[in-house]
Amino acid sequence: MFPLGESAIRIELGTSIHPDIHRRVKRVTDYLDKHPFPGMIECVPAFTSVTVFYNPLQVRKLHIDDPELKDQTCYEIISTIIQRLASRMNDTSSDQPRVVEIPVCYGGEFGPDLNVVAEHNGITPEEVIDIHAGGEYLVYMIGFAPGFPYLGEMSERIATPRRPSPRTSIPEGTVGIAGMQTGIYPISTPGGWQLIGRTPLRLFRPHEHPPSLLQSGDIVKFRSISQEEYESYRGANCR
Repeated sequence: MFPLGESAIRIELGTSIHPDIHRRVKRVTDYLDKHPFPGMIECVPAFTSVTVFYNPLQVRKLHIDDPELKDQTCYEIISTIIQRLASRMNDTSSDQPRVVEIPVCYGGEFGPDLNVVAEHNGITPEEVIDIHAGGEYLVYMIGFAPGFPYLGEMSERIATPRRPSPRTSIPEGTVGIAGMQTGIYPISTPGGWQLIGRTPLRLFRPHEHPPSLLQSGDIVKFRSISQEEYESYRGANCR
């Protein structure tokens, strides 16, 4: 653990992107979400760490009568509290993850870089689609933009570097590839990933709870659809 400024602490749980490390991150996040300590604001999971944000004035005020904590700094107080909680954090690795199917219309105007990915890997665009839609992807974290899922375990057969220069605007729902990762742009935003398709589903829904369709720990399965199916999905979602 180490401090991030005066109102956050980062808990390091590993050094590499791996499902086992992710399970540690999820265990800590789930416990703190259900059992927030006094003064805690929120906790944010990442690939290998959890950042805990807190109100330092409230932390100091609420723990001033604790003989073990009253003379410590806020960082030391939070460190002690988290160490106390650690023994109570049960391993949830046996929990069944939620599986979410994401329909995707690949190529054409929706996936202008599909041929780039195919040429880079020496395969056909149809093979790229089959490989991408045939995988199961763990949502490691949500970040970059509201509702943007970082998905892991993509096949090396379609891994492709980012574009040399990013686009200034990528449409909502666009599916991209960057290195060994794939992800979905939940809102229109600049970005440098290789674009291979688009989903008609809305990933970021600010008026719903939770606002993100996908959550850390979910499993994503892509399904290839036609442009006609895409338009049908989109029309239903807009009604």
